[in-house]
Amino acid sequence: MNESKELLLFIYDNTKMGVNSTKKLLSLIKEKDNKIKFLLEEELQKYESLHKECNKLMKKEKIENSHSTVLKDLTANTAMSIEVSKDNSDAKIASILSRGFNMGNINIEAKIKDYKKEVDKSVLHLAEDLLKFGEEQIELLKEYL
Repeated sequence: MNESKELLLFIYDNTKMGVNSTKKLLSLIKEKDNKIKFLLEEELQKYESLHKECNKLMKKEKIENSHSTVLKDLTANTAMSIEVSKDNSDAKIASILSRGFNMGNINIEAKIKDYKKEVDKSVLHLAEDLLKFGEEQIELLKEYL
């Protein structure tokens, strides 16, 4: 597998999980009075935008997503549901999201470092956008901790 394809598939999985997890989290607090909802709605829009851009690049590069993340998504959503059912405070939600963004940032930063000389510039730019988004979200979430 070439580096651009590998990086695009990683971004695809990451952004898809972000979209699905954020939608799930919003549904879990739909009837609640959380102040963090606005931030989550903006986060969802950004994840959807990044996912759409990734899809465009994959189509351009003729890359098909041949693997499934159903089990990974189900596991993450189940864990999140359990945590939020115990404590749905803004601080708890911010903590859950911060951990996710930190893990994602570590992974994408390593991929960028490994592949920056080999991948297409548009793919690298998308990876850097994803990293920047994660860093910005962590800063915004600190307000709720």
